[in-house]
Parts: sequence; C-alpha cells; structure tokens
Amino acid sequence: MFQIGDNIVYPMHGAGIIEAIEEKAFSGKTQQYYVIKMSISNLQVMIPTSKILSSRIRPVTDIFALKHILHIFQHGESDRLLPWKQRYKVNTDKMKTGEIQDGAEVVRDLMRMKKEKALNSSEKKMLDNAYELLISELGLIKGITENQIKSFS
Repeated sequence: MFQIGDNIVYPMHGAGIIEAIEEKAFSGKTQQYYVIKMSISNLQVMIPTSKILSSRIRPVTDIFALKHILHIFQHGESDRLLPWKQRYKVNTDKMKTGEIQDGAEVVRDLMRMKKEKALNSSEKKMLDNAYELLISELGLIKGITENQIKSFS
C-alpha cells in the first residue's frame, strides 16, 4: 500500500516518512513492518503491514485539499456552548480520526476560545498537541508555502 519515501500521517502521533519495509520475527512468527520516522519526536515506529488499515495511517494531504481546509479554518463555525468536558471529548474524538480537517477544527476552536478566556490545563495541552500534529503534516505537503503554514497560527 505504501512505499519507502512516502509521507504519511499516523493519528495522534503526527506526520512521518516511511524509511523502510522490513521483515522481523517475533515469537516465531515473521511479518513485514513499515519503519516510519516521525517528524515531531524523531521517534522510529514499526507497524506490521497487516495492521496498516486498522491503524488509520493515511497519506499526507495534498495542496488542493489544503485550500479547502484553510477555508474551514478561517471561516468555519465552532460550538462554544458545550461544557468543557463534553468539548474535550468531542475534540479528543476528532484528534483520534487522524484527519487533517478534524485536527484543524480542534486548533481553530481552541484558539478562538483562548482569545476569549484562558483555557484550562487539559484544553491548553490539547491545543498545543493538535497544533504540533497539524504543523507536522503541513510541513510535508508538497507545494505549501511558509506563509500558508503561518496562517494556522
């Protein structure tokens, strides 16, 4: 499904590059693994090729989809009426999807709230994490400019 050198996004971990596809034996069973170098943490992750679909790993978004996401980021509406615990659950569920649009919505909503009042420590940490994951993917999109990346701050 993926090739060496492909840019991917691993939900809750951010963007990375497939560095290798290796065979490893664990408990007497040999499997093929994708070896992924994560952008944010410089961590190397190994995922069995048979588990790639259930892991929700996806290719990095392209520049055309990014234009739609930029529009949502700048013009979309957020639900400010939810109590913080419900909002936190909704945002956590969005982050788990690994979709750039969902992550951008979390960043947008929490940044708007932060301008109105101080975020609690859980939401502040979520904003920092969501922003870092979003920027990690934006940095790997071919054709994106630094100004486009900065528009997400």
